[in-house]
Amino acid sequence: MSTSQPSLDRPPPRAVPGGRTAEAREANLLTLFRELKLRDLALDRIRQGLCVYDAEQRLMLFNRRYAEMYDLDPGQLRLGMGLRDVVDLRYAAGSGPDMSDEEYKGWRERINLANRVTDTEVMLRNGRVHAIHHEPTLGGGYVATFDDVTERRHAEAHIRHMALHDELTGLPNRANFTVALDHALARLRGESRPEDHRPALPDGNWLAAVLIVDPDHFKDVNDTLGHAAGDALLQGVAERVAQCLRPGDTLARIGSDEFAVLLEQVATAEQAADTARRIVAAASVPYELDGQDMVVGVSVGVTLCSREDNITDPAPLLSQADMALYEAKTKKRGTACFFHPAMRAALHRRKEMERDLRRALAEGGLQVHFQPITAIDSRRIVGAEALARWPHPVHGMVPPSEFIPLAERAGLICELGAWVLRTACTEAVGWDGLSLAVNLSPEQVRRPGIVEQVTGILRDTGLPPSNLELEITEGSLLNETPQTLLTLTRLRALGVSIALDDFGTGFSSLSYLRRYPFTKLKVDRSFVGSMAADTATHAIVQAVVTLGRSLSMRVIAEGVETEAQYRMLTTMDCDEAQGYLLGRPCPGQEFKRLVALQRESDAAAVRPV
Repeated sequence: MSTSQPSLDRPPPRAVPGGRTAEAREANLLTLFRELKLRDLALDRIRQGLCVYDAEQRLMLFNRRYAEMYDLDPGQLRLGMGLRDVVDLRYAAGSGPDMSDEEYKGWRERINLANRVTDTEVMLRNGRVHAIHHEPTLGGGYVATFDDVTERRHAEAHIRHMALHDELTGLPNRANFTVALDHALARLRGESRPEDHRPALPDGNWLAAVLIVDPDHFKDVNDTLGHAAGDALLQGVAERVAQCLRPGDTLARIGSDEFAVLLEQVATAEQAADTARRIVAAASVPYELDGQDMVVGVSVGVTLCSREDNITDPAPLLSQADMALYEAKTKKRGTACFFHPAMRAALHRRKEMERDLRRALAEGGLQVHFQPITAIDSRRIVGAEALARWPHPVHGMVPPSEFIPLAERAGLICELGAWVLRTACTEAVGWDGLSLAVNLSPEQVRRPGIVEQVTGILRDTGLPPSNLELEITEGSLLNETPQTLLTLTRLRALGVSIALDDFGTGFSSLSYLRRYPFTKLKVDRSFVGSMAADTATHAIVQAVVTLGRSLSMRVIAEGVETEAQYRMLTTMDCDEAQGYLLGRPCPGQEFKRLVALQRESDAAAVRPV
C-alpha cells in the first residue's frame, strides 16, 4: 500500500455556514478519507511506477509498483526523503543504474530536478531496462513514471537478431554479410563510415577476399538421413570453417547449404588460398551423423579485391565467388578455385543452356537413342541401352557429358530420368522380348516414390517387368542407407533386373554385391579400353567376369571398339558387350530395323535351300 498525503494542489476545505457540528466535521473527514483511499487504490493499480517530488527534491508521493520495480520495501520509502537518498536505496538494492561505484558517485552528484519533459531508458544493475518519463509540475517539482520494458526490448533485440542472423547456426545471414562486405570495401578504399565501428585500413597494398563454401554432398545427406542430419551437418561445417579463420574474419550462412567468408587485410592471394585449403582439409574429416561416419567435404570459390579496384558494390564479388565455386564443383569437388574473367562467358552460356534444356524437356525437344547390347557367344542383339540425346536447334547435338551435369545442377535430373524411362519403355513394347536397360541417377534412387513411378510406367506402357533392366552407378551407394536397400529390393520384387554400372571405378565394395539384389555387373569402358595394353587391367576384367559368374550375375562389358577387345572378352566368357564395334546409339526406328535385319538373317539361315 502506498504512503501518501493530500494533493499539493488541493484547496483547503470550505467553512461550513453557521458553524460546524460534530456530525458535519466527522462527515467531511470520512469523505476526505474515502477520497484518499480511492486515490491510493487507484495509484496501486497502475501498472507503471509513479513518484512525485517537490521543488526541493523531496519525495511527496509514490505507489507500490514503484517500490516493486526497484526491489524496495515500501517501508523504506518515507515522504520527505531527498532524491539522492532514494536513489541510494535503489543502488544498494542492486537496482540502480548499471555503472561502477565510482561512476555512480559522480552520477549521483549530478542528478537534479527535470525542468522539462524528458524520456530516457536506463539499464539497471540487475539487467532490467526501465523507460522513465519526467514531467515538471506547476509548483517547481516533477512527476516521474517508470515502465519496465525489459521483455519488450529483449523481444525487439531478438527480432533484430533474427533479421540479420541464421537461426540454425547463429551466423550472420546474407543481408548481414552484405552489409559487412560493404563496410569492408569502404575500409579498403580508405573510407570510414559513422555507422562502422572499425577504422579504415592503414596504407598498403591490401586485398579483401570473399570465399563461398559449399558442402559437396549435402543433398545426399538430407535425402538419405533426413533434415535433422542435414542440419547437424551444416552446424558441423560452420564450426570447422570458423576454426580456420582469424578473429577479425567474417563467416555467414548465405543460402540453404552455402557459407560465405570475408577475409580482410589480406596481404597476398596465397594467403587467401591457404585459408581455402585449410577449410577444405578441415571439412574433409568424416562427420558422425545419425550413428554413421559420413565423408562430405566442401568446394570453395574465391575472389579477390584490391584498393585499386575501387569496388563499391558487394554484389559483383559474391557473384564472382559463386562462379568460382561452380568451376570448382565442375572440375573436381573438394577443391578451391579462384575467379577469373573467362568464367563470366561460361556462366552466361550455362544459364542459357539451362533455360534451353528446360524448354526442350517441356516441349519435346529431347530424344531417346538406343545402343545395341550383344551376346558375346553369338554376337546377336539381345537388348539395348536407352540414352538421352539433345539436338539443340543452334548448337547441334549437345553431348550427354554436358547436359546431364547441367540437368543435375538445375534440379532437372529426376524429371529427365522419368521422361527417358517412360519414352524408352513405350518404344520397347514392340521389341518382342529384347531387354531394355535404363539408367537411374543417384537422385532418382534416393527420392521417395521411385518404386511407384516405375510401377506406373510399366502399367501404362504394358512393358513386361522382366524386359526392363535398371542400371545404377556406385555413386548411388556412396552413403548407403537402409532406405536405399529397401528401394532396390522393392524394385527387384517388381520383376525388373538391377545392374551395377561402372563397376570398379569409384566406391566398389564386394559387400555391395552381397547386400544388394544385383543381377548384372557392367565393366566400365576405361577397363575395356586399356586391357589389351595393360596386363593388370586385363586381370581385373577377368576377375570381375569370374566374380559375376560365381555370384550368378551376368557380366556386360561396355566401350568395346575393336575386334581384339571382343576376342579377349570371348576368351574370358564374358556374357554381353556393347560399344561402337557392335553398334552406335541410334533412334528407335533405326534400332528396330537392325533387329528386323537380324531376324531375317536368322530366318534365312534355317530356311530350306
